[in-house]
Amino acid sequence: MSDAKTYWRDPALGEPREVEVPGGRMRILETGSGPPLVFVHGLLVNANLWRKVVPRLAPDFRCVALDMPLGSHEIPMPDADLSPLGLADLIADAIEAAGLEGVTLVGNDTGGGLSQLLVTHRPDRVGRLVLTSCDAYENFPPRFFKVVLAPALIPGAARFVFAPLRVRRLRELPIAFGWLMHSRLEAHAGDSYTLPALTSAAVGDDVRRAMRGIHPRYTLEAAEHFGEFDRPVLIAWSRDDKFFPLHHAERLARDFPNARLEWIEDARTFSPEDQPERLAELIAGFVREPVAGAAE
Repeated sequence: MSDAKTYWRDPALGEPREVEVPGGRMRILETGSGPPLVFVHGLLVNANLWRKVVPRLAPDFRCVALDMPLGSHEIPMPDADLSPLGLADLIADAIEAAGLEGVTLVGNDTGGGLSQLLVTHRPDRVGRLVLTSCDAYENFPPRFFKVVLAPALIPGAARFVFAPLRVRRLRELPIAFGWLMHSRLEAHAGDSYTLPALTSAAVGDDVRRAMRGIHPRYTLEAAEHFGEFDRPVLIAWSRDDKFFPLHHAERLARDFPNARLEWIEDARTFSPEDQPERLAELIAGFVREPVAGAAE
């Protein structure tokens, strides 16, 4: 199995580079110039999730997509704290290591839950927040995936649990990516999502450690502090989501003091796959909006 196939990243995401963070090195991909946007994916995907969104924004924004140690990454992080708060710290540390200030943080799926932890614990470098369909409140993780992925929590079991995903057709099943997106997952992106944990025992151990720590106490505790984050928030939620309830989108829009809700039609959880043009349009418009009370 070739590394090129396993660790492929879409060239549209820009140049890859590594940043030093506590516990190891993490890869980021960067392109464009202008106000910085930082993109955070969830479990068992990587920066390729944003490959259709970034090129639509790069002409006007500096786009930085993180490759988080969540099971589809290349660089193992055996010494890193991969608890939910540790992962939120990794995002903040990567932003700092990249020299970014006042970023618009864009999170999806697990990455959206981690983004909530970040803005309620280490908000210093975040100017705006975009939450697409993601974990929140008592839904961290969704019960469906908690059950389906439970065997992967056994040390050394990741290769066996994810082995069926070598078969591309099986990736379209509900227990894989089938209920996360309307569109068909492209083979090269799907390979980059599924093969790393099958190829590297260290990557499999990273995702096991990350999954082991996920618990709703973290997102529920973060929700108690949403009122303290008074910077602009956009909730861009998929109307057809099967895992992240629509009422959570409405609740997030109420609980953040400076938030608004936009629906993304004809999209499931992975709106960057299903409706990248609509999502990019929402992000660009949101970032260009003047901040209330800011000097003219």
